[in-house]
Amino acid sequence: MSKKSTRSNQIGQTKRSTDNMIDDAIAQQNSWMERRRAFANKFLRRLNVFAKPAPEKKVVGRPAVRADVAHPVVSEPRHGILRAYWFPIVCAIVVIFIAVWVAFIRGSAPVHVVVPTTPEPVMRVVPAAVDVPTFDLVRVERGGTIIVAGRWLANKNISVIIDEKIVATMTTNARGEFVYAPMRPLDAGNYTLALAGNDPDIKSKDKVFLYVSPHGYENSVSLLMTADGSTLLQSPRLVDGDLAVSKIDYLAGGRIVVTGDALPRLRVSLTLNDRYLGFARVSDNHHFGLGADVGELKPGETYILDVRLHDGDGRTVATISHRFVMPRATGRDDTFYTVRRGDCLWIIARNFMRRGVLFSIIAQKNKIENPDLIFPKQVLQIPVGEKNDH
Repeated sequence: MSKKSTRSNQIGQTKRSTDNMIDDAIAQQNSWMERRRAFANKFLRRLNVFAKPAPEKKVVGRPAVRADVAHPVVSEPRHGILRAYWFPIVCAIVVIFIAVWVAFIRGSAPVHVVVPTTPEPVMRVVPAAVDVPTFDLVRVERGGTIIVAGRWLANKNISVIIDEKIVATMTTNARGEFVYAPMRPLDAGNYTLALAGNDPDIKSKDKVFLYVSPHGYENSVSLLMTADGSTLLQSPRLVDGDLAVSKIDYLAGGRIVVTGDALPRLRVSLTLNDRYLGFARVSDNHHFGLGADVGELKPGETYILDVRLHDGDGRTVATISHRFVMPRATGRDDTFYTVRRGDCLWIIARNFMRRGVLFSIIAQKNKIENPDLIFPKQVLQIPVGEKNDH
């Protein structure tokens, strides 16, 4: 019985406290509404001051007028409309003035448009001709035919020389351009191309090494050799799966250097006529370079160069076989190499000059102050003809 009475007392206390909270909230809301009404009334009273007429003034000294006595009606002087409503009138005048100023005064003002000055065009003078004949294109077409294009003086005779024999003479056009495209295909083998003007002393400074593959034009090579380096005009499709050979250098000192791309950290081996020459690891940048001594290769002889890619267990996963005929020496002692990502002078010297410690010779030849700092696509002149037995 005591438990029930205690629970009923608690319920009653909770209900009363809830009623008190509701009453307090209603009282606070009424107080807020009362303050808002008082503020609104105060604001409206202040605003009506400008529209209310002035209060009547009492006349001092005038005798009182009895209501039952007839007398003439004397009207008090009233204030004018301007004095009673001066503030709205001033606002209207200001608005009208602003509207007139925007519509007529400002609108009639002249508009000044600032046009930025355009710099005078710079005229670049393009030379109309070159001093010596130059190659633009040498390519082996389907079927073994070739196309040779180049430039020299306008309307002049120019000759195409293959292996020191003049094979054709033609005339350049008004822009100094010419194209040589014989109908007869070249036999498979290596050729050296040069150009000569109508004066025998005016010869091209650059030469083109051309290899016509017996396995089709897709495996042929066209290499432009200049004083600044060598440029592939037509590269062979030496690709087998993940193995790709980008360049094969034949050095006059009896050394072959092969560069290409493959899967990182795998091993690439090189054989010539089934004679093992060595191997190299593929870098993390997918590049590899492998140089080996092959001895004296006889010009005109046919050789087979095999490049193989091996997996981690030593098994061959890709093979590229390159059949070539050894070209005649061009008389140049230097070769040129384009730096790729991951290269260093020590590896380049090992591939081209047999010993990596000779990297200082390459640095001195190319005026490199810091041998540890070379950049991708930097063309290096490799002095392969210098004595390196010290």
